[in-house]
Amino acid sequence: MNSDKQISVRMIIEIAGRPPEHLTETLNNLIKKIDEEKGVSVEDKIIHEPVLMKDQKDFYTSFAEVEIKIEEISILTGLALKYMPAHLEIIEPELIAFTNAGWNDLFNEVLRRLHHYDEVARVIQTEKMILENKLKSLLPKEKQN
Repeated sequence: MNSDKQISVRMIIEIAGRPPEHLTETLNNLIKKIDEEKGVSVEDKIIHEPVLMKDQKDFYTSFAEVEIKIEEISILTGLALKYMPAHLEIIEPELIAFTNAGWNDLFNEVLRRLHHYDEVARVIQTEKMILENKLKSLLPKEKQN
């Protein structure tokens, strides 16, 4: 990466699940995948120990603080949509200039991903309706209400 154009970013990635060792392993794998993204370099990471979630017997939560350098701001949009961090902070530079073409690329990437998520949601909704109808057809008539 060209160091004079790098953008420094801090991300917080949160996960929940069990067993606790799995959370640490999953965070390490996610950070490795982020580091393998084109135009991205992981500079530092801190993975916090999993803690038991409030009012849960065997469900844990953990998070990682990850500092990265990226080549251009549009890469951050892709990372945000792909990895869904809980928090993002651009550390430097203070000012980032963006051309019309850059804005177009950024918004078109966001729209492309939103359309994909909408398509997935519609398919799941349709499958849910089909399953509900099949279940109703298997239940006796008096149990369907």
